[in-house]
Amino acid sequence: MASLGLGGCLADDMGLGKTITLIALHLHRQGLGPAAGPTLVVCPTSLMGNWQREIEKFAPGTPVRRFHGASRCLQGVADGEFVLTTYGTMRLDAARLARTPWGLVVADEAQHVKNPHSATAKQLRTIGGRARVALTGTPVENNLSELWAILDWTTPGLLGRLGTFRDRYASAVEGGDDPAAAERLASLVRPFLLRRRKSDPGIAPELPPKTETDRAVSLTAEQTGLYEAVVRETLAEISAADGLTRRGLVMKLLTALKQICNHPAQYLKEEDPRIADRSGKVELLDELLDTILAEGASVLVFTQYVRMARLLERHLATRGVRTQFLHGGTPVAEREAMVSRFQAGEAPVFLLSLKAAGTGLNLTRAGHVVHFDRWWNPAVEAQATDRAYRIGQTQPVQVHRLIAEGTVEDRIAGMLARKQGLADAVLGTGESALSELTDAELADLVALRGGAR
Repeated sequence: MASLGLGGCLADDMGLGKTITLIALHLHRQGLGPAAGPTLVVCPTSLMGNWQREIEKFAPGTPVRRFHGASRCLQGVADGEFVLTTYGTMRLDAARLARTPWGLVVADEAQHVKNPHSATAKQLRTIGGRARVALTGTPVENNLSELWAILDWTTPGLLGRLGTFRDRYASAVEGGDDPAAAERLASLVRPFLLRRRKSDPGIAPELPPKTETDRAVSLTAEQTGLYEAVVRETLAEISAADGLTRRGLVMKLLTALKQICNHPAQYLKEEDPRIADRSGKVELLDELLDTILAEGASVLVFTQYVRMARLLERHLATRGVRTQFLHGGTPVAEREAMVSRFQAGEAPVFLLSLKAAGTGLNLTRAGHVVHFDRWWNPAVEAQATDRAYRIGQTQPVQVHRLIAEGTVEDRIAGMLARKQGLADAVLGTGESALSELTDAELADLVALRGGAR
């Protein structure tokens, strides 16, 4: 499709490799000649770090830049380069982006432009490219007009005008009055939309039974300010302390930084906080849940902090998402009732305190496990994952670990990845081993590196 200048929509379920397929397409086009042009990826803010890491992992040496933040720049964009931007930045800077001759323009989580009359969708249409590709696990969430909006961006004119499409296809298919209408529409869009589900014959067996992904998120400006202030103030205290006092301050610092990476309201102990738009992790969790729930799947969300789980419970309730929360104070009978409700599909999002729910539960309905914050003992984390990945599980399990990039979380994740064999010995006792670091080593561990927005 791209070689013909026609767009397409890759609508595979989550976990079937939409991102890596797009990276492969970019590399393939570069191999055809130097004039393939750069690739622009427009995605939610919470996914930008993940895109950069996937490109660096699967296409090492491929130039990639973020067009985001106050110092964003398009000067010198080269053939073969990936440029990552967000829907918000694209909306503000569509005119600048439109002046670059893009080879591919990619809309990730393309359901963000399902309303063709929104400012986001209108501005995205002004950015030209030799081909357009939409990535979404949920091409139709509410009605077929959303499918029209996505395909009319990738391949303008394919489905005619919206009103005509509604009359000719959507009304008949949605009303169930004309069974042949669905087949006519399917045959029309089939060449332009690749849709594979994990439940399709021959698809799931190709997947490993457990896929683990580190998902990088940027700190918000508020999180960045808090993080840097706490590092500066606490390192000054630590340098003047010794013995047990120093170890206590190190533990206090690490705990504070983990809480800031989660959400400012958790660290600040706010009584009636505003939750939305203040945490990169919450933004990413929303993105993940939108896709997971649209697939009809269920998910376990682990955090080591009861307060953070309460914030998530409240936030998701305002979004109309059914949840339940199991923690150390949950009576045994209620725990059993919660497990039964989850296994029956009555509450698709199960919030769990890691200490209270890391062992002894059988939650095989979950096809996804989210570690909202990392437990720095990998064995404890693996035990929690095994609430879903266990005997009786009939579906692949996807594990999503949320990591605030450029922070202490990022550095610890790197240590765990590089030295998994050593990890149990070095970090088996969690944060306490880190309290023995020198002042210089500690400063290097907690220093904020890039990644914030």
